[in-house]
Amino acid sequence: MDKAAAIALSALGWTLVDDARAQRLLALTGLSPDDLRSRVGEPTLLAATLRFLEAHEPDLVACAAALDVEPVALIEARRALER
Repeated sequence: MDKAAAIALSALGWTLVDDARAQRLLALTGLSPDDLRSRVGEPTLLAATLRFLEAHEPDLVACAAALDVEPVALIEARRALER
């Protein structure tokens, strides 16, 4: 697994720990819990998770702090996954 995917998977885990944030992710992406489980390793899903965090700066900053990375690392990971 590459660094971008590892960061994104960690960010996805962080997102899903909070029920309200997880529900917002599902609502905004149109994914169901089953979709999420079956597609968890796909670069498009991981990039969508990071884009979701980017859309709400407080979540982006909080996630970065929880993962002990700079917020820009999440943005760079999303860009790498979208290539």
